Amino acid sequence: MKYFAGIDIGSTAIKITIIDEERALVGHRISGSGSMFYKYAHQTLDDLVNDLNIAKDDIVYTVATGYGRKLFKEADESISEITANAIGAVAAAKAFGEIKTIINIGGQDSKVISLDDQGNVVNFAMNDRCAAGTGKFLDACAMNLEIGVEELGERHFRSTGTPLSINSTCAVFAESEIIGLLGNNHNVEDIVCGVHYSIAKRIVKLVKRVGVKEGVYFDGGPALNEGLVNAIENELGKKIFIPQYPQITTSYGAAILGADSYEYQKMNVVIENLNPYDKSSCS
Repeated sequence: MKYFAGIDIGSTAIKITIIDEERALVGHRISGSGSMFYKYAHQTLDDLVNDLNIAKDDIVYTVATGYGRKLFKEADESISEITANAIGAVAAAKAFGEIKTIINIGGQDSKVISLDDQGNVVNFAMNDRCAAGTGKFLDACAMNLEIGVEELGERHFRSTGTPLSINSTCAVFAESEIIGLLGNNHNVEDIVCGVHYSIAKRIVKLVKRVGVKEGVYFDGGPALNEGLVNAIENELGKKIFIPQYPQITTSYGAAILGADSYEYQKMNVVIENLNPYDKSSCS
């Protein structure tokens, strides 16, 4: 059996996905990236291979993507996270139906990708200038509120009032606003709800920049936050599809591209080796 690996080296996490020749998901692993991208990427791959009990040599093609993709020099190919995200989303959403808009919230940026009828990228918009509206911002908010980041979704639905306004577009100032709201005796649930809606408003602005289309797909770690999903759906006015493993969409797309590239190269070798006649007989 041949396997294909997609390695997404992000700013806060490394996501590795392995698929087989049928493009079926074999396994995946997520770890923190830290400052040693190269070291942790290799360690994560080794751990995943051991978990799956497969030989590393059976991984015949590897594609790297994400911020640290150029550092993983052993990869057979590297591609942008925009392309990998689109490929992975289209494949993951087949059961859902056609998707035209991808919302991705990562550790340090957020992006919206617009697709055509064939699943090709036609436009995208990104916010990478400030951490506000990213996974890091959610982590910081949870820390300031002294709750776990995994609690944010559940706390959102316990809010009883109008979502509080978090107006700052700067993550540092937004955190100061949150501390101020706590000081004014607002409850944690209403603050959490306000945080989610502040992120949702930023995301909707990005969506409008690329054009609102039916079939909205949301990936990245924050897609696991049901409160944030609820806020984005309400602000956007559309139902959003969340995949089973939202954190690995991009690495999954990279693995699929790896399988396609491997087959294409193998086909070219076969064509080059075809010899319909003996050229020496013509001399």
